[in-house]
Amino acid sequence: MNILFVFECSNLETNGTTATCNRFAHELRKKGHTVRILSIPHPLKNPEHYFNLKPFHFPIFQGLIEKEGFSFAKLDYEVIYQAVKWADVVHLFLPFKLSNVARIMAEAEGKAVTSAYHLQPQNVTSALHMGYMTLINNALYAGFRDYLYVHTRHVHCPSEMIANQLKEHKYVNNECHVISNGVIPFFHHVDSEKPEAYKDKFVVTMSGRLAKEKRQDLIIKAIASSKYNKDIQVILCGQGPLEKRYRKLADKVGLANPIQIHFCNQEELRDILCYSDVYVHASDFEIEGISAIEAITCGAVPVIGDSKLSATSDFSLDDEHCVFKHGNVNSLREKIEYLYEHPELRKELGKKYEESAPQFALKEMVDKLEKMFELAIEEAKEKKDIPHQIYCKADHKRAKKIYTKLEKKGVVSELPSYCFE
Repeated sequence: MNILFVFECSNLETNGTTATCNRFAHELRKKGHTVRILSIPHPLKNPEHYFNLKPFHFPIFQGLIEKEGFSFAKLDYEVIYQAVKWADVVHLFLPFKLSNVARIMAEAEGKAVTSAYHLQPQNVTSALHMGYMTLINNALYAGFRDYLYVHTRHVHCPSEMIANQLKEHKYVNNECHVISNGVIPFFHHVDSEKPEAYKDKFVVTMSGRLAKEKRQDLIIKAIASSKYNKDIQVILCGQGPLEKRYRKLADKVGLANPIQIHFCNQEELRDILCYSDVYVHASDFEIEGISAIEAITCGAVPVIGDSKLSATSDFSLDDEHCVFKHGNVNSLREKIEYLYEHPELRKELGKKYEESAPQFALKEMVDKLEKMFELAIEEAKEKKDIPHQIYCKADHKRAKKIYTKLEKKGVVSELPSYCFE
């Protein structure tokens, strides 16, 4: 298959969806498929893997967008047309303008189109301090649905939680394929010794972007208020807009050992996860929580918040010791202290989590994604997907404008019939 991934910023290594996009692409290529990404290209990666788009600088909000680890791409209709024409299936990652234009052109060309749900509305609203405003989040769910997902039948959902959220928000036109984003084989348990500075410390770690909804502040407060404060070392693996705030918070609440915050490469991250005593995942909102799964596959004992809008607690093998009441500092502190006081239990749990790793293997997830693409292509050939392509006059009108511009440039010789429906 020729598989086209449509995702604006596959060049940004700190973005979790970027990692998913690139990992799936790599594994699908290993299976013999040709995968190209319609995106801002990565300067150090194979240029043949991309249909190149240029960055778009958003007026006024560009600084905020960059802090959130994202970048928009400029629409280039000629490049988008070439990409869609080349593909057997077009897979859309996010409900933004680039995906919608690619979807319209793919429909015009009779190509199979699938989508993925990697963006919770709360990922947007929490950056604006509105993460718990139900009306706004519901409006975004509806907006994403009507803008993009109502037009694509097959949707990749990384967890049961987000698939259920789509059902609750009336995504009735979609067939949700629950497929984990998976963990690469690199993440597994290795014998990794603590650095000399941490030899006598109980290491508590969390990895991921330093953003409001990830709630790293709970870890800092929980450890600072613990009776074992002097014995615990906190390591936050990641970067993001709240780094300075967390360093100040650590000083303010009296964290005994200097907090360690830095972005890690894969080797560094695996070493840290393997020598960590506890891995905390405190997020209020999380479609899956791949960083927590990476920790689990390394044998780290997780302590996970039980937010109803986070799928990560589903990976717990022992809710009594590994799940805390989300947003509650006291609950988190109690779980960490109990594991500190019971090293044998911690060792036993670590082994259980390590043994659970095969269920998260990326290879298994890629096989499922491949089947979704094959199904979509077959349905497109047999026109079975037509009932799921909701007629939208604006789409056909926009397609006519796009193809008229391409015709003037000599890119196409005539407008497709889609433009006149």
